[in-house]
Amino acid sequence: MVSLQDLDTTGVGRKPDWCPGCGNFGILMAMKQAVSELELDPKNTVLVSGIGCGPKMPLWVNVSGFQSLHGRTLPVAAGIKLANHKLDVFATSGDGDAYGIGTCHFIHAMRRNIDMVYIVHNNQVYGLTQGQASPTTDKGMHTKSTPFGVIEVPMRPLSQAIVTGATFVARGFAGDIPHLKSLIVEAHKHRGFALIDVLQPCVTFNKINTYKWFQDKVYKVSADHNPSDKMEALKLAEQWDKKIPLGVYYQEEKPTYNDELPQLADKTLREYGVEDVNIAPLMKEYE
Repeated sequence: MVSLQDLDTTGVGRKPDWCPGCGNFGILMAMKQAVSELELDPKNTVLVSGIGCGPKMPLWVNVSGFQSLHGRTLPVAAGIKLANHKLDVFATSGDGDAYGIGTCHFIHAMRRNIDMVYIVHNNQVYGLTQGQASPTTDKGMHTKSTPFGVIEVPMRPLSQAIVTGATFVARGFAGDIPHLKSLIVEAHKHRGFALIDVLQPCVTFNKINTYKWFQDKVYKVSADHNPSDKMEALKLAEQWDKKIPLGVYYQEEKPTYNDELPQLADKTLREYGVEDVNIAPLMKEYE
């Protein structure tokens, strides 16, 4: 069994440099606890990220990791899963990384039902670039890029996920590590694209959506909730101003992208030999 100590990187000189009190610390701990509880092999576990504060996480979890370009987390993670579907693939992004420049990839990864877990650190600002408004910033909030207040309606990513085709949609809170860990475990056990949007307070640049602000609003989804009911899931996804539900909003079972590829029925793409592949005729066409 892999322990939390096995997953720690401080012993090899890699220590998180987030601001003290940042919500990312809670997500990092929940991720490590989930990998340990699931007894995943660190060598066969891949954590892919883009660019941002939260996407630094592959540096500080002792598993295989890849930090891609801003907004390009999901195509890289999807390519890894396609090349070797035996790997346990997790992807992590910030709200700007995921719901801003990465929106196109977000939508298509869900409709294709790529088998992976996508954890989005949603702090409602661009933290790494020091506090500009993001796609999820609340209307009216004053930021460095909106000194007179945001005039746009914030994106509702979980509503988008439910209608676009994600087969597991959940929301967690960085201030409740045990619950967030349980969501990551449940998401990994699900076959298909699993989104966990995590409410992640940015203690430096977001003075509105604080730990206290969330603690006064969040509540756990009722045990009576039927996650296969799409309309009820959408009702949960639209709650924000007064109360914010935590838990699994929506879940359904359907074939994954890899399930639809007969080439992967017996072995992974990486197990196919390339010794007999001759691309010379193809290259000649471009001479």
